[in-house]
Amino acid sequence: MEYYVGLDVSLKQTSICVVDQAGLVVREGVVDSDPEAISVYVRSKAPSAVRIGLETGPTSTWLWTELKRLGLPVICIDARHAKAVLKMQINKSDRNDAIGIARIMQTGWFKEVHVKDIGSHSVRALLASRALLIKIKRDLENHVRGLLKNLGLVIGRAKFNVFAVRAEELIEGRPELRAAIRPLLEARNAVEQQVSELDRKVMKLARHDAQVRRFMTAPGVGPITALAFKATIDDPARFARSRSVGAYVGLTSRRHASGEVDWTGRISKCGDAMLRSYLFEAAGVLLTRVPKWSAVKAWGIRLAKRNGLRKAKVAVARKLAVILHRMWIEGTEFNWSKMEIAA
Repeated sequence: MEYYVGLDVSLKQTSICVVDQAGLVVREGVVDSDPEAISVYVRSKAPSAVRIGLETGPTSTWLWTELKRLGLPVICIDARHAKAVLKMQINKSDRNDAIGIARIMQTGWFKEVHVKDIGSHSVRALLASRALLIKIKRDLENHVRGLLKNLGLVIGRAKFNVFAVRAEELIEGRPELRAAIRPLLEARNAVEQQVSELDRKVMKLARHDAQVRRFMTAPGVGPITALAFKATIDDPARFARSRSVGAYVGLTSRRHASGEVDWTGRISKCGDAMLRSYLFEAAGVLLTRVPKWSAVKAWGIRLAKRNGLRKAKVAVARKLAVILHRMWIEGTEFNWSKMEIAA
């Protein structure tokens, strides 16, 4: 007999439900949230399981990877899709959620989520740590600027070590102000050193990855954007069309159509915010700082004259995502003269 299994995962324990082909509950249980424990339970209670479902969550990548390694037919589904089904139940509990997920597996009414491999998550962790440290450094600098500005002391435009030197000059000879500002400057300098260390690691990863180097041949795309794109997309074959990547990153317009109502709004901002911001920055560099002309830049400049620079950056960012995916599929570098992708 065929069985279908639903897993409702929490940090400590996982509720498991097994249903048959008719959707009737056959077994229920609770085990530790450990791949080995889940595997032992499933193999003993549902040896011929056809599908094993779990929702996306903090530990879903680890559980999915380990359960796949153990040879189980595990499927990861979008938590938002699962919620649309599970909210029909009157009582919310881990047990009822496991039953609902098992029946989703039994009916086949789900869309499988692509789970990135551990290597991609490691690269994303590096980039996320770098982005957080940069934010902390910026917040510390802004806080110092605000404290000094209240006393009529203006640092002005200052980058890298110039900021710390300028701040030290302004608080020289003022011990009461130095006691408040100096710890912030020391923290800021320590964070800057960590960012520099992460930048070296990013450059090393980019140099040793042939595909990332190909991405970097596109105008405006540097090592950080290239690594973020590769780690976020993970597998280019999961997109049947390159233009779907723009929607995946959240750079396409929302649309609502019902009866006589049909409107198009701002971009959806779905998907990965970090990659979307990097693509937007790359588009800005392409339009304003890259001197060499290309079909993409010419198209973006025309759009900027007609609709404004900000909208042009968004459109060029989406086009860059499409171009990078096509370069990945074909294994080619950026073609400055012939690269034409449908807008």
